[in-house]
Amino acid sequence: MCAPSVIETVKRTVSRRQVLGAMSAAPLGAACGGAPAETPPEAQPETGRPRPYDQLFDLTHVLTMSMPVYPGLTCPQMTQTSSLEENGVYNNDLTFGEHTGTHLDAPMHFAEGGMTTDQIPAENFFAPLAVISIASRAADDPDTGVTVDDILAWEAAHGPLPPGAFVAMLSGWGDRIGDPDAFANLDDDGVMHAPGYTGEAAAFLCEERDIVGAGVDGFSLDLGTAQEYPAIARSCRPESTVSS
Repeated sequence: MCAPSVIETVKRTVSRRQVLGAMSAAPLGAACGGAPAETPPEAQPETGRPRPYDQLFDLTHVLTMSMPVYPGLTCPQMTQTSSLEENGVYNNDLTFGEHTGTHLDAPMHFAEGGMTTDQIPAENFFAPLAVISIASRAADDPDTGVTVDDILAWEAAHGPLPPGAFVAMLSGWGDRIGDPDAFANLDDDGVMHAPGYTGEAAAFLCEERDIVGAGVDGFSLDLGTAQEYPAIARSCRPESTVSS
């Protein structure tokens, strides 16, 4: 939490864009710890921080109260508790399940004794991105998934997965984010039909490649029709450092 004097200093001296840049470069406590630091010579003049990558991509969806949630989980709710006009500060209370919207599953999600989110090294949250697209298949077959052959085909086109990579499946499912029913895609028996990783692909990434995480643009790493969550089970073993 920032002290009032710090908030006033930031409001007077730092633009919105600079605040966002500073907070993305440092822990929140550091950003709120005092006056903004001077821009080092090698830093970008716009944000005041070095840029170790050619490009950074925000993979998150905006959290809304109508966004899809995994069947059976709590729908997000927001209640405004104060306003600038009446209280001098704008604030809301938020209630939602931890697997709502864009989120991270630590190994503890499925593995007893696995790493919790706070135990994952901070450097793992910034990683080279490899996007494996199965969108053309998923458009015709929602039960398709990323296979070992898809991974090898990506490497044949782009070279070996870089050490510490984050591997993201692109199925086109994110285009359904505004339609919860289409996103869940349940049949008459309540079975979900949505793309994911096959168990073999997940095992290959965890055991044959050096990755820090794997992601999807749907609800789960596993295919919607999966009964025993083989992809999550492969990535969420107690000794695993791979997040999803």
